[in-house]
Amino acid sequence: MFKLEKSFYSKTSMYSFFAIVILFFLMWVSTSQFLHIDMALLGYMIGTGVFAIGLVIRFSFWIYRAATNKVATRSVKNLFTKERMKRNAKSITKTLIDNILLQKFIFKRGLYRGIQHIMISWGCIISFAFTFGLTFGWFRFDLVDPETYQMVAFNIPLITMAAHGWLAEIFYNMLNIGAVMVLIGVSMALFRRIRDYDVKVTQRFEFDLLPLYILLAVTGTGLALTVSYKFLDGWMHPHISLVHQITVVVMLMYFPFGKLFHVPIRPLATAVPMSYQETLKVDTKTCKSCAQPYSNDDQIADVQAILKQQSFDLQLADGTYLSDYCPACRRRMRALKQMNLEAPKGNPYGPVNTNNGIHISGFGKKRTDDFYGIEEDVKKDLGEEKEYEPVSR
Repeated sequence: MFKLEKSFYSKTSMYSFFAIVILFFLMWVSTSQFLHIDMALLGYMIGTGVFAIGLVIRFSFWIYRAATNKVATRSVKNLFTKERMKRNAKSITKTLIDNILLQKFIFKRGLYRGIQHIMISWGCIISFAFTFGLTFGWFRFDLVDPETYQMVAFNIPLITMAAHGWLAEIFYNMLNIGAVMVLIGVSMALFRRIRDYDVKVTQRFEFDLLPLYILLAVTGTGLALTVSYKFLDGWMHPHISLVHQITVVVMLMYFPFGKLFHVPIRPLATAVPMSYQETLKVDTKTCKSCAQPYSNDDQIADVQAILKQQSFDLQLADGTYLSDYCPACRRRMRALKQMNLEAPKGNPYGPVNTNNGIHISGFGKKRTDDFYGIEEDVKKDLGEEKEYEPVSR
């Protein structure tokens, strides 16, 4: 593998090359050695190839990060652990249904945001699936006779359908269905970002608004194509088609390097509960201070490894790490550390000099001047000064 890697400029370039090879190999297989290629989709094909390279580059940089790499390594290790098979299957299924299919994590933030997000996400998934499938010839519709179509996927004949039947109409309009869903979701998102002052304060144009405008342009021009050939007898269809192709290519170029990148990596969220789920008395981590279970053994071990890799030294004097303590004990330790109350030296009942310059008395005795070790003559001077101090000062 190392010798092969030396043939490329970097690992990322090697992965990009293999991604393109695999992509076009699948195209070669599915189109009968490039026989069934729709040349009208050539622009989308080239744009998607560049998109695949960009996606591999961004994904490589993302997976090289210390935290992401550690989670990925842990996930692969746990995935093939025999003792975890049952737990893994249950965790992956539950996460796919809750987070990907139903997207409950968004609905917890509000019904409006939940509907908005599920419209955009599933509209994009439907549109991408059909666009990529048709562009690379992974599936196509062959005309069997004037009244019948047959769906073919990777040269395997599948279902037949009436050319004017309800099933065929659904397939014909699948891109329109996805576009309408995205249009509804994007409109809701823009309305919220225009009206909600809390969102307006924190949003950025290039990160929050630009992807919405790009999606709006893609869906708008795509639906305009349908309106053109359905209701206007193809009026300006070639021009609208060219504009739509440009907007799609722009979106594909932006996709790997903007907010939309979370779409392909979101399914990887299944790795988190799979890797860091807990079974009581099996792999739970107990606090070093209060002995209460608060986390997972694997998670704490990974946190410590990541912090060490990033040169964050959070090891305490007794050899333990801050992550070995539960959040409540961590807050208590932090407060005591800030007030310099860890281990009083000398008289334990004497005054404590805190880091912020405030003097507080010891514990168990009244706060009097003798706690600060003030000399008798100084106390006398202080008393006289207080006696003659003006009342209206």
